Amino acid sequence: MKTEQPEKSPIEQAGEDLFNYAIDREDIKYLLSLFPEDACIKLSKVDYELQILKIIAVGWHISFHLQDHPYKDSLLPLFWNAVQEFSRNLSETAGLMTGKDIGYFGIIKERLDTYVLSMSQQPEGAEPCQSIGREFARLCGNSQDLFVFMTGTKLFASITSRLTRYFDSLGPARL
Repeated sequence: MKTEQPEKSPIEQAGEDLFNYAIDREDIKYLLSLFPEDACIKLSKVDYELQILKIIAVGWHISFHLQDHPYKDSLLPLFWNAVQEFSRNLSETAGLMTGKDIGYFGIIKERLDTYVLSMSQQPEGAEPCQSIGREFARLCGNSQDLFVFMTGTKLFASITSRLTRYFDSLGPARL
């Protein structure tokens, strides 16, 4: 006998959509495919940092885009709780495989603090993408690599653009 799942509220559905988008890897795979074969950087590090940046960018954009929206305080915990659960599962699995304790959610929180600090130190009116790209390249191990800088910038800009369209498509009545 099937039990019907209760229908999700628009906020719950948005939280699920945003989380699923944050952990989806298709755009990351695409960006990695653009790197030249002779790139002077560890692509595994870039891959790892891109996934963290994507999660952070989604969470940041929820706060930024919905800063004056009454549902921001409902949506943010849904998103971050899902990220925390995902991180816990990932950390447990990685810990079993490596024998080391990996606190993935703690890493995400550290990176979020790093990116927010970087954005807060830029001149008034500057685009956040600039500081994100610079910080991303530094975290990947080569702050002077323009291609890495542009990869972080492109991912962040793409996410903010897509999420702006997503929130606009929902409209105030549906969220």
